Amino acid sequence: MNIKYLLFSAALLLPVATGLGAEPKRVSISGYDTMKYSVTTIDASPGQQVIVELKNEGSLPKDAMGHNWILLKAGINPASYAKAAANAKAENYEPKALSSKVLAIIPLLGPKERAVTSFTAPKAPGNYYYLCSFPGHEAAGMKGTLVVK
Repeated sequence: MNIKYLLFSAALLLPVATGLGAEPKRVSISGYDTMKYSVTTIDASPGQQVIVELKNEGSLPKDAMGHNWILLKAGINPASYAKAAANAKAENYEPKALSSKVLAIIPLLGPKERAVTSFTAPKAPGNYYYLCSFPGHEAAGMKGTLVVK
């Protein structure tokens, strides 16, 4: 075997070994006036690109039933984040004081609105929680888990 063949083979395998060549994970999540997400578990590989689309399928006004999507860092309690966010109406329920605890955000959406975010899944395997931080929504069950494995 010559060195050119070995280098070429290594170049082909490197993206697979590091997760860089993995296809992006695409997830479409709907939020409803029932304060539920259509998707409550997302599986991803460490370092995988993840693209999340949130669609507010509700009909109630944004001030009464807005929905967002906030992915928290490992070890952050979603109920504690939601409690703090409930007092952050001026910041669209995304408290800037807690921004260091967040991996990705889709901002507050009104009825029939949609938005997209993308992020790189954490390299550390584990469970990362996401939630809607509009007051009362996380407590009603509008939350889920990104499982990195």
